[in-house]
Amino acid sequence: VQLVESGGGLVQPGGSLRLSCAASGFTFYKSAMSWARQAPGKGLEWISDIYRDGTTYYADSVKGRFTISRDNAKNTVYLQMNSLKPEDTAVYYCALGRTARRGQGTQVTVSS
Repeated sequence: VQLVESGGGLVQPGGSLRLSCAASGFTFYKSAMSWARQAPGKGLEWISDIYRDGTTYYADSVKGRFTISRDNAKNTVYLQMNSLKPEDTAVYYCALGRTARRGQGTQVTVSS
């Protein structure tokens, strides 16, 4: 299993970013995929899932601002993040479902 996140960076409050996660080594289209984040000094927070049938889940902290999607032809899962807040600052991880199989993470910093 290999998961490679990209798209993080520094953005001002209210701005947007789109994270991508390229997956390989497993049957992507059959798999649930998840995004989690870890802010400095805090534990891992699961923020969004997308299942093989396209059903999605969002944590309350991101609902209405973040959108998860997947492209099975590209073995890629995305996280569109809008209306970013300073409290969204964290390392964001793509995961094979809610498991320990995660990528290396990408840093998102929301600051003016």
